[in-house]
Amino acid sequence: MAALALRSLSSRFERVAVVGDSMAPWLLPGDRLLVWKPRRLGSLRPGDVVIAPDPRVPARSLVKRVAAVDGSSAWLAGDNPGRSTDSRDFGPIPLSSVVGRAVYRYAPATRAGRLDHVPSPEASSAPVL
Repeated sequence: MAALALRSLSSRFERVAVVGDSMAPWLLPGDRLLVWKPRRLGSLRPGDVVIAPDPRVPARSLVKRVAAVDGSSAWLAGDNPGRSTDSRDFGPIPLSSVVGRAVYRYAPATRAGRLDHVPSPEASSAPVL
């Protein structure tokens, strides 16, 4: 029974590494994140940091902040707009394509901690959906 519980838990989390500086200063290249992958994603809100496939190169994953949500899609934005490719370039993404929500930074140890919901400046300038 314990083995099943551990297996279930491990299938609901994924580890990702931040590459690039599109989320600086909140997330930096080399940061390692724990991503929660619930069975049903539920509601996302502006400020959540999520992992989603790049609509242009689906094998590539993006780490972005939710800027706005409507019933079936989300606008994603980087915290460093001058260095980010995001929904300003490719438009909104279907909510069903979001892999999960980043919940914890585990490395580097000096920056480790929970990734609480933090509204970004981009969220206030996102298009109204």
